Amino acid sequence: MALSEAQRKVLLERYANLRVADVRDGMDWMMRHNYGSMCYEIRPLWRTRAVGIARTARYLPYTGEVPKMTPEEYTEWSGWYYQNVCTYPWIAAIEQGDFCVIDQSEVDAGLMGSNNGMDGLIKGATGYVTNGGVRDTDELILQQVPFWSRFCSQGMVQGRLQFDAYDIPVEVGGVLVHPGDVVVADGDGVIVVPQDIAMDVAKYAHQEMSADKVSRRKKYEELGLELDETVL
Repeated sequence: MALSEAQRKVLLERYANLRVADVRDGMDWMMRHNYGSMCYEIRPLWRTRAVGIARTARYLPYTGEVPKMTPEEYTEWSGWYYQNVCTYPWIAAIEQGDFCVIDQSEVDAGLMGSNNGMDGLIKGATGYVTNGGVRDTDELILQQVPFWSRFCSQGMVQGRLQFDAYDIPVEVGGVLVHPGDVVVADGDGVIVVPQDIAMDVAKYAHQEMSADKVSRRKKYEELGLELDETVL
């Protein structure tokens, strides 16, 4: 079900301050113990957090042949490949608050990198997650692009990936993600909350987060630690 602007705003506000651990608790309280958490191999490039509404895209392994070419011919063919085979139509569809969830069939290729990673942020994306690789990782970290991936890649997409579809259900990290689901990611990984139970999950996630803050704040005080945002 497509979310209205008002529904998107409410969901983003409810999840804005929740950690992955809190959301995991909320899912457990809704008896979804074995659903939502992407596999532990999906890791952040750098320690950050992001929350958003799932914008999905799927890429498949390239099934064609790479013709024998001179380097000059390859330059021309590469441009053709990006325009006709491995395209990025979903970037133009990004709305403010989207979290880009990319199924790239676990192919070892840098579908996203330091250049097109910023394109999504300009459109309003809050972060990215892929079950494949990402490249230009030093620049992505420098640019502070929130990115979670299965591994890092060196190669470009030519001869490796082809665009299939976007705004469709995808499987990433062992989780079936539908457009409109809620995605929360931090140093603990990535968790996805189905749209139809998102408000209930948030309710119990906040319950557990609040209890944790109270308990840890007391221990901060006993240890003489300066209170920070995680306990206030």
